[in-house]
Amino acid sequence: MSTEITDNAGEGRYEIRVDGGLAGFAEYERRDGAVVFTHTEVDPAFEGKGIGSALARGALDDVRAKGDPVVPLCPFIKKWIGRHPDYQDLVKG
Repeated sequence: MSTEITDNAGEGRYEIRVDGGLAGFAEYERRDGAVVFTHTEVDPAFEGKGIGSALARGALDDVRAKGDPVVPLCPFIKKWIGRHPDYQDLVKG
């Protein structure tokens, strides 16, 4: 199973593809110099396979590389950051 995470800026979301097919996405908006994550969705066929975690990690790694802070309004992203202290520095205070 190969995965690829991309920033689809035109749609305002990070997408994860598994073997070329869309498996999930994390929607975001850019506000006040921050990336505001608003909603995350994973196709039910991929639930429980670590796809959501891979998506969160990939999206947050990309945001970090760009130097932007994060506002995790999405419950999934907020919970994921809470379980991974090495990402908490991204959260805009």
